[in-house]
Amino acid sequence: MANIKKIFWHPEEHRPRALWRLFGQILILIPILLFFGITFGFCSYWFLISQGRVNPEAMSDPGLVQSQIMNNPFLLILTYVWLAPSMVVSIWLSGRFLDRRPFADFGFHFDKDWWLDFGFGLFLGGFLMGIIFLVEWLAGWVVVTGTFVTQFPDLGFGLALILPLLLFLMVGFYEELFSRGYQLKNLAEGLQGELLGSRGAVIIAVLFSSGIFGVLHSTNPNATLFSTLNICVAGFLLSTGYILTGELAIPIGLHITWNFFQGNVFGFPVSGANFRSATFIAIQQKGPDHWTGAAFGPEGGLLGLGMMIAGMVLTVLWVRFRRGKAGIHLPLADPPVHEIKEEKITHG
Repeated sequence: MANIKKIFWHPEEHRPRALWRLFGQILILIPILLFFGITFGFCSYWFLISQGRVNPEAMSDPGLVQSQIMNNPFLLILTYVWLAPSMVVSIWLSGRFLDRRPFADFGFHFDKDWWLDFGFGLFLGGFLMGIIFLVEWLAGWVVVTGTFVTQFPDLGFGLALILPLLLFLMVGFYEELFSRGYQLKNLAEGLQGELLGSRGAVIIAVLFSSGIFGVLHSTNPNATLFSTLNICVAGFLLSTGYILTGELAIPIGLHITWNFFQGNVFGFPVSGANFRSATFIAIQQKGPDHWTGAAFGPEGGLLGLGMMIAGMVLTVLWVRFRRGKAGIHLPLADPPVHEIKEEKITHG
């Protein structure tokens, strides 16, 4: 019986083993998603129906509902609003009762360095996407068809732009919290041992978590095998700042502006979806699909892949510039030290 218990319980850390913590977080997330999703969904749909934005017949046809959502940037943005609080609540509860660590340990030790790194991440995402647009424009692969364009003239350009900006702020936060802050960290802790050590555990955790990140995007509209592999590489890019600093500042900043500049500054599709309720530049895309990513957007093409690799290099250079060195933050693979100290004190 004791041996069976050890499969699920880590006796030295006095908490479930990493695999069960990962499963536990998902189990906690599911009912929270349902609660927030159903509540927010009904409220938003009835509001939209009352405003005449949605045909009431859509409520009784799931296929029609999904079609209207995917083809309406306003609805698509609203469907993401409830994901952020759901993820935060589930990971806070998981941290409290499964991981036995404070929420800040998932990458939120706010100080001057955290905010400077966040600012660098914001700059990097916009810079990389700007290079992609410039190359495609110079190559004649995109044609600018308009500026300050909105699909909802009655809202005005400013309000129509705020909606996707808020969306990408939330997406950048909750996807990094989930994929890097929780998954990568728990995988690294679970893999650490005599065979891999801390460094090897973090590296394998990056591979696993980035693979999951790619798979989660494989069902996006217009996804291909190459776009899925590219999203895995995007996971490597977003993991770079995290494993070098132990904080989510760079990944969150990068994620926010990469998406926002992609969709709402330069008018590209974002991971295959249309979030362009308003965009500074409207484009018509041409050129070879394997370079541009076609309907999936730059993340599905070779040009996007090149910028992801460039982003990893620039992140390493930034961390080296700021800290004097750039190496894997080995404590990522360590269990919460304060809990171990507490147990030692308790048991003498």
